[in-house]
Amino acid sequence: MSAVFRSLATIDYRIWFAGALVSNVGTWMQRTAQDWIVLTELSDHDAVALGITTALQLGPQLLLVPLSGLIADRFDRRRTLMLTQLAMGLLGAALGAIVLAGVAQLWIVYVFALLLGIASAIDAPVRQTFVSELVTGPNLGNAVALNSASFNAARTIGPAVAGLLVVAVGAGWVFLINAVSFVAVLVSLRFIRPSRLVPVTRAPRSKGQLLEGFRYVRGRPDLLVIFVIVFVIGTFGFNYAIFTSTMATVEFGLDSAGFGLLTSIMAVGSVAGALLSASRDKPRGRLVVTASLGFGLSALAAALSPGYAFFAMALVAIGFAGQVLMTTANGTVQTTTDPAMRGRVMALYMAIFMGGTPIGAPVLGAVANTLGPRWALGVAALAGVVAFVIGAVWLVVYRDARLRWVERVAGGAALRLRVPLRLEFGPGDRMRDQVTATGSFSGVAASEELREDLETEEADARRA
Repeated sequence: MSAVFRSLATIDYRIWFAGALVSNVGTWMQRTAQDWIVLTELSDHDAVALGITTALQLGPQLLLVPLSGLIADRFDRRRTLMLTQLAMGLLGAALGAIVLAGVAQLWIVYVFALLLGIASAIDAPVRQTFVSELVTGPNLGNAVALNSASFNAARTIGPAVAGLLVVAVGAGWVFLINAVSFVAVLVSLRFIRPSRLVPVTRAPRSKGQLLEGFRYVRGRPDLLVIFVIVFVIGTFGFNYAIFTSTMATVEFGLDSAGFGLLTSIMAVGSVAGALLSASRDKPRGRLVVTASLGFGLSALAAALSPGYAFFAMALVAIGFAGQVLMTTANGTVQTTTDPAMRGRVMALYMAIFMGGTPIGAPVLGAVANTLGPRWALGVAALAGVVAFVIGAVWLVVYRDARLRWVERVAGGAALRLRVPLRLEFGPGDRMRDQVTATGSFSGVAASEELREDLETEEADARRA
């Protein structure tokens, strides 16, 4: 099996991967249909209404972060996932029945978006950390990246199928199909044997557990800068539904099929970014900084696109840069966090990543309504550049990072070039004694098995 798919060698991860892929396709179908009926059937192309729907669906990620992280660290993750996935499937079925009955109103969609957001807020950190029970050691980062590839492969398929089905049979049936898709992930969880899962250190009952994740991250400056970058871009950059829907309807006059196609086109770049991240031996924080600049420049190109074809190409670049950023940030946080704290830290990460959207979505919706969708994309571009500046300043000031000029030979021995290709940390690096040769945080109180994996990787890195 190639290095890109090496974590699929674990049978339980293969079962989980297949079930999650089917469910993710259904989820993206519902998201596309929901955005479409809010924008075209329940409002008069009101981007603010779409922003409110997004805010209600993602807001609980921010409000429930202490509780959802503690649930992920304390309770059986497999059983918890069964409950949250079942709840989201029932919500999809109920919304589908309401739409088919012809009694759907905007406030009803708001209520379902909020309920789905609550279920997703509990589900997200559990689902993210459950991977560490299926795959361990050096393959964990690869499994995290493949999860992102699965999610974005579904984003390629789901919106395109949903766009066609909305025209053919209506949005109500799309919601019902999504409800059925949850059966796949429930079946996969049923077939995963608990005896084969990697043992996890459960968080003991003690005072102050809800805030312990905040204290842990506060003592990790390398995680703090990643969280800040993710918050800036997640708040004002990752509002893809607003960008694609308003550009599709307002700028290019497309129907639901065209809107779904644009979302799928962007997902092509996202899948490519996830697979690139999966091919890397280890996620590194410095790539998060570089990807944020790539995201900002891609969003600027989309804002200035003269036509539909150029806009579609810019969406591929946005999807690629955004996915490299998200996958690398996610993998860095998971692989360098104490396993006993992983649930609470990932809950905080998901809250930062998705919880910022309720702040940015209504703002960007208002910008799109008032100034036009191109200006909303301009805000996303600015967010990418600001995030890059924050990361670059941290690398230079806190870690004493410098670009080293490396001599490269081109065209045989006739041409020698000196280009800044290597980033090195100088003697003023304040994390010199905290980061291992492979980029792992040495203060992680990891399990013995994980320590052995890290020691093996460090030995390989020194030999290299």
